[in-house]
Amino acid sequence: MKFHRTLLALAAGALCIGAQAADFRSADVHNSDDYPTVAAVKHMSDVLAKQSNGKYKIKVFNKSALGSEKETLDQVKIGALEMNRVNISSLNSICPKSLVPTMPFLFDSIAHMRKTLDGPIGEEILKGCESQGLVGLAFYDSGARSIYAKKPVKTLADAKGLKIRVQQSDLWVSLVGAMGANATPMPTGEVYTALKTGLIDAAENNIPSYEGFKHYEAVKFYSHTEHSMAPEVLVISKAIFDKMTPADQAMFRAAAKESVIFQRQKWDEQEAKALDVVTKAGSTIVKDVDKASFKAAMAPVYAKFITTPDLQRLVKAVQDNK
Repeated sequence: MKFHRTLLALAAGALCIGAQAADFRSADVHNSDDYPTVAAVKHMSDVLAKQSNGKYKIKVFNKSALGSEKETLDQVKIGALEMNRVNISSLNSICPKSLVPTMPFLFDSIAHMRKTLDGPIGEEILKGCESQGLVGLAFYDSGARSIYAKKPVKTLADAKGLKIRVQQSDLWVSLVGAMGANATPMPTGEVYTALKTGLIDAAENNIPSYEGFKHYEAVKFYSHTEHSMAPEVLVISKAIFDKMTPADQAMFRAAAKESVIFQRQKWDEQEAKALDVVTKAGSTIVKDVDKASFKAAMAPVYAKFITTPDLQRLVKAVQDNK
């Protein structure tokens, strides 16, 4: 109850700020101050400050300084926090259409993913979160997610029985379960210790996260399953956004689009840099993965989550948008 009252008090203050202007706060869980999503929101702040003559700025609180993705999303929904950068999986339970880009092996390539999310399909998915108090401003790249473990994971049989950390999402539990592995939901900040102590056998993420969270110190085999290209999402509190003038709203959307271009460039650079770091540290990048066997195992995941005609329509639209 005390925590709830505190959030309400913070929300009241944030709403006043949203109506007038000031330094907005944006949360991020990534540790590095130069991580592409962290740097992108800082770039957005620079663009906004210039275009608004200093009226709007954004201060990024990364390293989970304001809480986990779930905690900070709850704050943004009620207006206690202005902005948040989250993995799209964190939205799955509240925004059904956000499930679509998260589905395994949906995108054929990074180019396919970018083309899709930059267009009408992406706009429709972001729009679907507004009923939950979240205005989607942008999709950020998160690369291709793959499994890393203490042994190579080349086939479905190699994944069987592994305790694999997943995001706290029903979809991810089902996805890893379809591989025959034991899904272990866990906050990002606990993964390093869990890998080091053997509480879990493996995790799955992109190369920059494998390097940035120093998970390569604990497990040395990064296997290119590339089972997901789920993006990151930048959201702003609808309660605060609605207090802005239409001109200021347009300014925020334009600055967010500029930050996407910046983020993708940073992402491509960071991916190459991270790959260099982990290989020099002794990690093995396993490329000869039987992706077809993994993809074939995902049919039950689609059957479980893509259950409405609307979601089925969106999945087909993505598959056709090549």
